Amino acid sequence: MITERDVEYVAWLARLELTAEEKERFARQLGQVLEHAEKIKSLDTSDVEPTSHVVPLRNVMREDVVEPGLTQEEALSNAPRRQGGYFAVPRII
Repeated sequence: MITERDVEYVAWLARLELTAEEKERFARQLGQVLEHAEKIKSLDTSDVEPTSHVVPLRNVMREDVVEPGLTQEEALSNAPRRQGGYFAVPRII
């Protein structure tokens, strides 16, 4: 059973602030997920082959074709600021 303290710990790890209502709701929801996982654990899966995908796919990739790239003007056309043919960004110190 998931307690609100467990939820608080996970929220702390994730750097989240939760209200008391959210802690209660998440504890209940996570408890339901774990109950469902326990039901699944009880199933006999000895005759089921391990799978990584439910659909048999093999490297569905497009051909690697060389195409012309963008010109400098096209690349910078939507830049909010540019300077000397480059993107202008604020200095970060």
